[in-house]
Amino acid sequence: MSEHFDVLIVGAGLSGIGAARELQKKCPGKSYAIVEGREALGGTWDLFRYPGIRSDSDMHTMGYSFRPWAGERSIAPGEQILTYLQETAAEYGIDRHIRYRHRVKEVRWSSSEAQWTVLAEVGPDQEQTFYHCSFLFMCTGYYNYEKGNTPEFAGAEAFQGRILHPQQWPKDLDYSGKQVVVIGSGATAITLVPAMAKTAAHVTMLQRSPTYILALPGSDALLAKLSRWLPLKWARSVARWKNIATNLWFYDLARKKPEKISAAIIGGAKKHLGPDFDAGNHFTPSYKPFDQRVCVAPDGDIFKALRSGEASIVTDKIVRFTEKGILLESGKELPADLIVTATGLKMELLSGLKILVDDQPVSLAKTYNYRGTMFSGVPNFALTVGYTNLPWTLKAELVSKFACRLINYMDRKKFRSAVPRPGGEIGDQPLMNLQSGYVQRELENLPRQGLKTPWALRSYPHDRMNLHYGKINDGELEFSR
Repeated sequence: MSEHFDVLIVGAGLSGIGAARELQKKCPGKSYAIVEGREALGGTWDLFRYPGIRSDSDMHTMGYSFRPWAGERSIAPGEQILTYLQETAAEYGIDRHIRYRHRVKEVRWSSSEAQWTVLAEVGPDQEQTFYHCSFLFMCTGYYNYEKGNTPEFAGAEAFQGRILHPQQWPKDLDYSGKQVVVIGSGATAITLVPAMAKTAAHVTMLQRSPTYILALPGSDALLAKLSRWLPLKWARSVARWKNIATNLWFYDLARKKPEKISAAIIGGAKKHLGPDFDAGNHFTPSYKPFDQRVCVAPDGDIFKALRSGEASIVTDKIVRFTEKGILLESGKELPADLIVTATGLKMELLSGLKILVDDQPVSLAKTYNYRGTMFSGVPNFALTVGYTNLPWTLKAELVSKFACRLINYMDRKKFRSAVPRPGGEIGDQPLMNLQSGYVQRELENLPRQGLKTPWALRSYPHDRMNLHYGKINDGELEFSR
């Protein structure tokens, strides 16, 4: 059995819910469904349950523009974000369109029929079901939902305590009064350390090399002031655009004057930690700001945990795990009852599904990204991947707007398919320029990008003009009736 929808959205997380709302608003006559591999909506915010899970972007910007974030904290706890997504889906009736436990395994495009056939496995028995759709909208994120990245550590089998990756955090884990070592220095590690330090005997953050950590207020002071004088809707809008402008300015300055921004971030860490703390060794990265993501510490929480003595930081390399902890190259042994491997995610674009166009397998690594959302040679297909230097939703909403504009344009012109094809020499470069480990490990399997519009990723202002207002028939899309 199979069903046909005008648009099929894959993924019921932040991007998928936003895409559904845009589709309802801009393409009200189109039928759609959302297929979700897990048993609940929310994506990342339903999956991750480790202590302290929160946003690392301000929610007035990461929240939807059509339903502004109303929470008190702008850097918000994960459970509040999940509730926000659940309420948004219910308010707009989006939850009624979601098919849960539908894991998409293969998608096939037929040019003769001008439609996708989508194969999904349903439920624990993996029963196969098929969907047909005219347009396929992928909102699956870019990492493996089943497991994170965990290096092989020598001697791990000898350790008598528990080893745990944050992505598999159990509900009933009790670490109160225990010695905890968190391996890693990224966003997950700096979230875990202050959260676990509240109840653990002690938490040690073990890092191979430092990362940039920027302390920011957990709540938006400007919004609080404006709310006294302006209608709340206006105040939230002003706060949102202020944060967008600040983010853009900070990123641009960091790329133009990396030494200045580096010194400012490191100086901020030293100020929070005081003169007796070796901030120079533990908080001075070897790379420029935004070569990897800059981590955010709301209200400087990790610095407070370190300064109080509830947590400590060690910069060293691991020789092996021992029965009672971790032996380091310096000769020091860190005692541990629990080791948390906050060692990153595994990138997996499109959740590893197979793509075929007219029975020919498509290797995404051999395609070029068009307008940051489509791929060369793949018709009627959009993928949402958010920004790495700005809140995810800013890009997700632009992608949704472009997809709806494209669908409506095709309807007006009686086209049944649109496929990106380079009209000439476009150049070649990697899709992402981040040096982060999770990107570098997967870079050769990702699509490429060109050196000029619309085949090159640009800034948010450029994308806003291009995706929201730019000409649809730009000579790089091939249309067919």
